[in-house]
Amino acid sequence: MRPKTPLDLSLAPVAAQLDMNLAQLRDRTADEIDFEIALALDRPERKGDPAERTERVLAIAVRNVDLHGWSAKITDDHCRLRLSGGSVSIDLGLSAELLRYIEAAPVSGAKATLEGVG
Repeated sequence: MRPKTPLDLSLAPVAAQLDMNLAQLRDRTADEIDFEIALALDRPERKGDPAERTERVLAIAVRNVDLHGWSAKITDDHCRLRLSGGSVSIDLGLSAELLRYIEAAPVSGAKATLEGVG
């Protein structure tokens, strides 16, 4: 497949950077994911609902990444991060553990650890 627009040329580097950011969370437990996200974003979650957790995972994925005009969004089923904006779109898989984290009830262990630190 050949690029059809100038924006298409930046797809691979953007996708690779997002994938590297997500890789640091993929194989962790829900407690570890909660802790790592709270630490990286410098704030604990407030509601702990899937919508908030989706936003937080997305914030980690796009952190320090120049999207070069691409839009990143976690799909409604919480399984993939979709990059769109050029002549194509691409989905990056999250992981079963990230899916469990997004859809799970609030995790209390990491919050207690963070509260003890600050």
